[in-house]
Amino acid sequence: MLPRYAKAEMRQIWSMENQYRTWLDVEIAIDEAWAKRGLIPTEDLKAIQEHADFDLNRIQEIEAQTHHDVVAFTRAVSETLGDEKKWIHYGVTSTDVVDTANGLRLKQANTIIKEDLQALHQLLKEQALQYKETVMIGRTHGVHAEPTSWGFKLARWYDEITRQIRRFDEASAAVEVGQISGAVGTFANISPEVEEYVCHKLGLGVQPITSQVLPRDLHADYMATIALIGSSLESFATEIRSLQRTEIREVQEFFDKKQKGSSAMPHKRNPIGCENICGLSRVLRGYVIPSYEDIALWHERDISHSSVERILFPDATSLLDYMLKRFTNILRKLEVYPERMKANMDHTGGLIYSQRVLLKLIDQGLSREAAYDMVQPLTARAWDEGLSFEKLVHDSAEIGQYLTKEELDDAFDYRYHLRRIDQVYKRLGIE
Repeated sequence: MLPRYAKAEMRQIWSMENQYRTWLDVEIAIDEAWAKRGLIPTEDLKAIQEHADFDLNRIQEIEAQTHHDVVAFTRAVSETLGDEKKWIHYGVTSTDVVDTANGLRLKQANTIIKEDLQALHQLLKEQALQYKETVMIGRTHGVHAEPTSWGFKLARWYDEITRQIRRFDEASAAVEVGQISGAVGTFANISPEVEEYVCHKLGLGVQPITSQVLPRDLHADYMATIALIGSSLESFATEIRSLQRTEIREVQEFFDKKQKGSSAMPHKRNPIGCENICGLSRVLRGYVIPSYEDIALWHERDISHSSVERILFPDATSLLDYMLKRFTNILRKLEVYPERMKANMDHTGGLIYSQRVLLKLIDQGLSREAAYDMVQPLTARAWDEGLSFEKLVHDSAEIGQYLTKEELDDAFDYRYHLRRIDQVYKRLGIE
């Protein structure tokens, strides 16, 4: 992962130091389980617990000869021990250690991501309440539709992150597992009780059955969930980018006094943070295909997935952590312009209230078709001639036969469109 997009905590989790440290944690836990079953003498276990260690440079030296990273690791660890070294890696195979340690590191990464999701979730709730009645125009197909509020948009995002938290909790639990089942997963040289001890000791779940490797559909689902969260962030960021356009400018990313928007144009204030989020979400989605292709391995195992995951796991978790933190910061410091929202809403001279006029006519007994054909020509004049739709409606003798001035004034009151927001917020638990 590029340092630019990896926070320090994530870099530490996916460092080579932590890779081997978690491998050693697994190896020691295996020996503890064997000792409980009477295989390893107490004094040997104590020596392993106190002295087993490794040197990164030494592992690299050995791997240059063996071309096998786990063998290099176990031999480097053995060099730090005496006769008790014979118990290191006893009865297990490489993937027992690697997969279980990956489960441990994924759990470490997931803890950070869950905190990120909760922070964004809480901020969305707070701002949804803050801007609940900050009225603005809702747009469909990019065209003015009917009034909504900035808070209502944020409430939709809050609900989406609620779903993403639920998805991530499920997908992350599925990969926070271990397996210590030996070659081809049959427990021939080890027992399920050892596996259960190791996983419990490390705070991992136990995968019920394996083929020497954990089934990769678990990890594919996890990667798909990460990509889906990134796509939600892209959706939110795209909305902010659109609303920051000069001709709209209803919200704007915070722009520091010393910040520069363009190397050529001093006036530029660009939504660079949201553009960054949109770009990185494409990268996250790109990780889904290789993770799906990792599911199909030859027979009980091969290592075609291994090289992929050395990239995917660090990159995907680090990117999502970065994106969640950055978007939360963007939203926290976002500049919101209620006056501009109101001015834009009034831009079409009341065209956005055409449905209200239509429905009021229907309420007076007109058929939908008759009411529609009465209102639409006035909307066409307002569009084509740049006239006030509200004035055209008030001046219409035909409409005046059915609706009073007071009824028409009510039809053009934006507050009507916000009257159900409290009910929706209550559904979401935003109170």
